[in-house]
Amino acid sequence: MEKGKRMFTIERNLCGERVRLGRALHKPPLSQEQLAAKVQLEGLDMTKVMISKIESGVRHVCDAELRALARVLGVSMEWLVGDEDVMKSIFKK
Repeated sequence: MEKGKRMFTIERNLCGERVRLGRALHKPPLSQEQLAAKVQLEGLDMTKVMISKIESGVRHVCDAELRALARVLGVSMEWLVGDEDVMKSIFKK
């Protein structure tokens, strides 16, 4: 491997579409601003702009943010990254 080259490149996050879906499925549905406020209550800095970038796949999400998003949305971290199907997560509640 050449110096300074990475073995692989991550172009998009894994959870963006599921964050958007999780907001829509939440009872009641959450706006991006409401989700950001709830994540802030979990102790992390999050804004509506950051949520928008996450949902569009532009912004990567660290593990602590993923955990906070999962808690607020009432889903598992595995579901947020696409490792559980939608129906299984909904009926888990």
